[in-house]
Amino acid sequence: MSNTPLKLGWEEWLSLPDLGLPAIRAKVDTGAKTSALHATALEPFGPIDKPQIRFTLRPNPDDPDLEVVCAAPVVDRREVTSSNGETELRYVIFTTVQFGSEKWPIQVTLTNRETMAYRMLFGRTSVTEEMMVLPTESCLQPVLSYDLYKGFPRRKATKRPLRIVLLTREPNNYSSQRLKQVAEERGHVLEMVDTRRCYMAINATQPEVHYDGKALPQYDAVIPRIGASMTFYGMAVLRQFEMMGAYCLNSAQAIGASRDKLYAHQLLARHRLGMPATAFASSPKDTKDLISLAGNSAVVVKLLESTQGKGVVLAETNKAAESLVDAFRGLEANFLVQEFVKEAGGADIRCFVVGNKVVGAIKRQGADGEFRSNLHRGGSAHVVKLTPEERKVAIKATKVMGLSVAGVDLLRSDTGPKILEVNSSPGLEGIEKTSKKDVAAKMIEHIEIHAPIINTAIRTKSQNF
Repeated sequence: MSNTPLKLGWEEWLSLPDLGLPAIRAKVDTGAKTSALHATALEPFGPIDKPQIRFTLRPNPDDPDLEVVCAAPVVDRREVTSSNGETELRYVIFTTVQFGSEKWPIQVTLTNRETMAYRMLFGRTSVTEEMMVLPTESCLQPVLSYDLYKGFPRRKATKRPLRIVLLTREPNNYSSQRLKQVAEERGHVLEMVDTRRCYMAINATQPEVHYDGKALPQYDAVIPRIGASMTFYGMAVLRQFEMMGAYCLNSAQAIGASRDKLYAHQLLARHRLGMPATAFASSPKDTKDLISLAGNSAVVVKLLESTQGKGVVLAETNKAAESLVDAFRGLEANFLVQEFVKEAGGADIRCFVVGNKVVGAIKRQGADGEFRSNLHRGGSAHVVKLTPEERKVAIKATKVMGLSVAGVDLLRSDTGPKILEVNSSPGLEGIEKTSKKDVAAKMIEHIEIHAPIINTAIRTKSQNF
């Protein structure tokens, strides 16, 4: 490196020439110890004393068809704890990083960053003493472009039959049957497994999921349709399948974020996505101020664990709101108090997002005298044309949650679309029958594109490094 300090902003373009990657947009984060690179379909190979790793990387978050296969020597396997507290055993490689004309070797861990805005995290151990990181600046080094990948082979949907597992406790409902029908029509095998009856052998060398007395096989992909009552255990089962190398349509981490309504609202607010004014508290002395934070007119009080409109109550006056809040507190329940958007007229819009696209949208209207628009509560539905802003908000909300498939519920307000909820297991019946769109096929197509080319467990017994 030269004697002049290399200055980096909070985001930069870089290249990884040893891996054949001419351009990666990375987040520079000195709060993270180790650099991390997006990698899927990890395949360890080579002798035990000189292990190698082959993996697949999609460098452009907005272009899932661009796929590069990389290989590198493995220098370690290490437990890494992410910012959300999740601990993962990762492969560690040495490779060369290049900013402009400057290059040097760094250690990089490999992990799935499919739902992240940046395919690489540049941590503090990759920053040398001769460098300066300016967290208020952006792209201080030469700006590259994904156009540098022109001529690289494009990823096509896999043509091989896939073995898919659908985690559900309701194998006979519309959504389960449609997914099974479409998968089999496209030549795949889809097996339904009751999440509750799964149990796990948790170890570093050969993780397994057992079911009815025997180990389940290796699957190419998992479709999680986990009910609210099974969230905790369902996430544990899903993490086990992730450890076994299967592609999960929605990750355990993303499902957990979407199911925690308070955390979901905090995430949406952090990314400046519109939503009804929302307040949360636990002290009974805060009742009046809590209600005022959500607005001084009508408010909605909802349980954090509510689904399908259950546990959601409208209070049309401050007095009624105070009584409701006190009653919910008496039950020691966790709840939100939220602004009531009157101009929505008891209607909301369900946007069904798969990947980076809204594949269907319907407007749901509550029954007469009912402010909740849920179809399970007698609401009606019809096709609706989204505005560009509504479409953009739905896609961004799905990304913020880290989901690949989501049902995003919006309200049309005088100040623009407001997000009510991001559902990680949206039903297919209402959206398909109303919009006449084959949403199940879009979900299976997404799996065909993202299922790993090589499906192996992260580690085998013969690879003790």
